[in-house]
Amino acid sequence: MKRSILFGFLTGSLFLVNACAVNPVTGKKQIVLMSEAQEIAMGKEADPQIIAQYGLYEDPDLQAFITQKGKAMAAVSHRPNLQYEFKIVDSEVLNAFAVPGGYVYFTRGIMAHFNNEAEFAGVLGHEIGHITARHTVSQQAKAMLGQVGLIGSMILVPQLGEFAQPLSQGLGVLFLKFGRDAERQSDDLGVEYSTKIGYDASEMAGFFNTLERKSAGTGKGELPDFLSTHPNPADRNVAVNNLSVEWKKKLNLTNPQINRDSYLRKIDGIIYGEDPKGGYLENNVFYHPALKFQFAVPQGWNYENTPQRVQMAPKDGRALMMMTLAPAKSLDEAANAVVQQNNLQVLESNRVSVNGLNAIYMVADVKPQQQGQASSARTMTYLIEYGGNIYMILGASSPNDFNNYAQYFSQSMKSFRQLSDAQKINKLADRVRIKSVKQAGTLQQALTSYSVPQNRLEEVSILNGMNLTDRVAQGSLIKVIAQ
Repeated sequence: MKRSILFGFLTGSLFLVNACAVNPVTGKKQIVLMSEAQEIAMGKEADPQIIAQYGLYEDPDLQAFITQKGKAMAAVSHRPNLQYEFKIVDSEVLNAFAVPGGYVYFTRGIMAHFNNEAEFAGVLGHEIGHITARHTVSQQAKAMLGQVGLIGSMILVPQLGEFAQPLSQGLGVLFLKFGRDAERQSDDLGVEYSTKIGYDASEMAGFFNTLERKSAGTGKGELPDFLSTHPNPADRNVAVNNLSVEWKKKLNLTNPQINRDSYLRKIDGIIYGEDPKGGYLENNVFYHPALKFQFAVPQGWNYENTPQRVQMAPKDGRALMMMTLAPAKSLDEAANAVVQQNNLQVLESNRVSVNGLNAIYMVADVKPQQQGQASSARTMTYLIEYGGNIYMILGASSPNDFNNYAQYFSQSMKSFRQLSDAQKINKLADRVRIKSVKQAGTLQQALTSYSVPQNRLEEVSILNGMNLTDRVAQGSLIKVIAQ
């Protein structure tokens, strides 16, 4: 279980104080809700929660690369005094994000889709720009009004947001949707910073095209991708290209670096897509090879897999379902903990068997905050004892919607069973493999020569940042997907 749904705010005692401060980038005064010390404290508190949610991607050489480039760029930024940290997190989603105080994260998914160092440097500068211009700090108050994530559409049903809060770590502040002005400013800073350390910043514009093609090509509604958290103005590519020309002239940069081949060799072997060892979804069934269990996911529901839980929601956002380990020694202890931690009033509870496994089934309402009020959400929970663990599968919706979703909850929960299929248990991860073009021709011809399946040609062309009809020279490097 390896990806995350993020809601709400960071825990801790950060005291928000209205203050007028000078923006480090613009030099103009602005109203902010926290001091720099509080901003740094927020980042320090968020970092271990982010690592717990995603996990770090273990690749020392790639990690050393982003740290080296990040430190070089931070030194030429508008806030070189911050103690920046740069990390690759273990998620296939295409995203990069920054936390106040100097923390910058890239998913392995976005690292796999860069095709040269200059593309990476442009996005790195963009994220550092959010920190140096204090965009997240300026937006922080607005985050109180909404949620983000796979089931971010629950803002249409606020009572679910109230119930979901204890189910997830409070990290919603990390994925704020910035306004166009903030995005343009971060694009500008990405161009400035990447040019200052010697890269061709116009390559960032090309990567925006890759992101747009990837976003258009997936119907999975996955959370969170770079374009969902970074709105894409129509003139973004043109603006970046024009500004990159200006900065090259300003810095007299006559030989800007792109470094395509060296970057491709750095990501040779990076995991592509879900890593099966942490669980994976296939044909609407979730399999976990290490823990040897499986259960069905409702067809058409969005799905997220984190190191701590699997979460699912229909596209209308009017319900949610999650599966996680219950830290208890017995089913009764687990049931009591679910009731207490989520402030539930039990309506029905029974001892049941789920595919031969001992279990407890409960239907319960969230207790209203004030006497006389109606419940804000109704839940169905199965607690299942298996393999020395207790698994909790919980579904929630508004009381009015509960009967519409109860069948989905029940079918999924009752499908929990032992995984014994050796083929599913031993499934290997897909990886990006770097190959040399055998003969000059089109990208499609080169990919076909390496046995890329017909139904994945477009996907792999996006991965390469090229069109299938683009010409490739003999000996040039391309990406393929293989185990």
